[in-house]
Amino acid sequence: MASPLYTIIGTPFSTFTRSITLGLTYKGIPFTQVRCVPHSDIAYDNHPFGFLPTLIIHEIDGKTVNLKLRESMSIVRYIDKVAPKPSLHISPGDGKAIIEEQMWEFVSFAGGYGFPAVEGGVVKPRVAATDAGKLTDSAIREQIKSDVENLRRFLGKLEELMADEGYVFGSKLSWADFFLFPLLADLKAIPEGEVLSPRMLNWMEEMNKLEAVKATTPGTLSVGARPP
Repeated sequence: MASPLYTIIGTPFSTFTRSITLGLTYKGIPFTQVRCVPHSDIAYDNHPFGFLPTLIIHEIDGKTVNLKLRESMSIVRYIDKVAPKPSLHISPGDGKAIIEEQMWEFVSFAGGYGFPAVEGGVVKPRVAATDAGKLTDSAIREQIKSDVENLRRFLGKLEELMADEGYVFGSKLSWADFFLFPLLADLKAIPEGEVLSPRMLNWMEEMNKLEAVKATTPGTLSVGARPP
């Protein structure tokens, strides 16, 4: 059997990497995955600044190229070009959207502001402190108290942009869901997941029904994994 045309460089533990593998899996695009953490030798071999993920495109139009495509939004645009169906785009009228670009706005909010609010401010400090085993739960909570409040405000702002039920944009699954879900899956795996609202929890329950979510769960914090 021929090897997949694509390789993803990045650990399943990486939320940005998972956003991409969610899209590839949902669209039925086979790929292999090289598991590595940011700023490792493998990461630097494939990304000039050592970040994740990188999509290696092995072949284009029957010609071997082994092209390294970096940065999530570049990868998403390429995936949509080679596999437009099933679509992960929205249309005006989906959820609260008036124009399609509001999906990309939401994606930018999730990546640009959500990652530091969820991962940098709360998830990573909680996991590091818990694994170190030197602080009580109360001490950890006190240590990240201000970051949890910042996270609570961020989630409230995001929820205002979401449809009242269903996916981020109502009945239409989109890239907005795939960029937000890995962050909140991590958050739900720690005690601070208690800040998630009923709307967010219902959305996560809906997302967890997707085969793409089930397929990309191994190796993530939600099942107790740690980076390789």
